[in-house]
Amino acid sequence: MAARKQHRLIPLLAAALLAFAADARADALRCGNRVISHGDHVSKVLRYCGEPVTVESRVVQRSVVAFGSLLYLGHRLVEDVVIEEWTFNFGPRKLMRQVRLENGIVKDVRELGYGFREK
Repeated sequence: MAARKQHRLIPLLAAALLAFAADARADALRCGNRVISHGDHVSKVLRYCGEPVTVESRVVQRSVVAFGSLLYLGHRLVEDVVIEEWTFNFGPRKLMRQVRLENGIVKDVRELGYGFREK
């Protein structure tokens, strides 16, 4: 009887592992056999994925907390953050990916629509 319960449990565990793996890949980028994800440096992205097809760049200012306060001697502290969005095209049979970098660090990976053939 214990063997029957184990046989029922195996498909449930397999389904749970597949669901977990799918969630783990949702915000990651696979380039060959390497995975790029949150916290990776821009050099790793370039090394394993190559050059993106497009790059959009902007600079935003964010408040900085200093000594537990947003104000320091009456002045608000801000820092410049360079945000880049790199788009990778893997061809018409695969989804394109967009990698958002902040100051050279991967912060997010999004799936876009299907890619295209480059001329």
